[in-house]
Amino acid sequence: MSSLAHRLATYEDLFDLPDNLIGEILYGQLITQPRPAPRHSLASSVIGGEFVSPYQRGRGGPGGWWILDEPELHLGQHILVPDLAGWRRERLPQLPELAYFTVAPDWVCEVLSPGTARTDRAIKMPIYAEQGVRWLWLVDPDCRTLEVYTLHEGHWLLEHTWQEDEMVQAPPFNEVTLALGDLWVPQPDSKNDPSSV
Repeated sequence: MSSLAHRLATYEDLFDLPDNLIGEILYGQLITQPRPAPRHSLASSVIGGEFVSPYQRGRGGPGGWWILDEPELHLGQHILVPDLAGWRRERLPQLPELAYFTVAPDWVCEVLSPGTARTDRAIKMPIYAEQGVRWLWLVDPDCRTLEVYTLHEGHWLLEHTWQEDEMVQAPPFNEVTLALGDLWVPQPDSKNDPSSV
């Protein structure tokens, strides 16, 4: 009689990970991924950079938000680390003293990579919906797309998909125009590329 018991991952398991890995606990399983590649980091950094001044600091925009890179979220049984997340200050007046958040964000942005896209879509999207996150952005630097979802009656509705170098005004940040082309690593110019000769 042999039965394999799988131990559920705990918060302490995250402490043992090497510095080059990001760890999450989803449905009791420890999920790890390497630190983001440069094209991934560029997209995330540009979005954060565009929204901190108008939405967190109130400079050139309405203010009233916290916008953070890679916050650690403890939501029910899950521990998630989105690329970016934002909270309206009316829901989260002060940042927590602890190293993690127990209040679900109002907005989450995940930057997809070949190694994370399946987890982001099939596992994390439903968790975000269950936890009441109102807006979800999926950025794909390889396809050069931005998908914007709104939560409606517990399910994600795709609001719009933008691509390449389109100008974007997307909820919940409609007051600011985001130049989507700024998120992507520039394509090599074939005229100046010696390998194309």
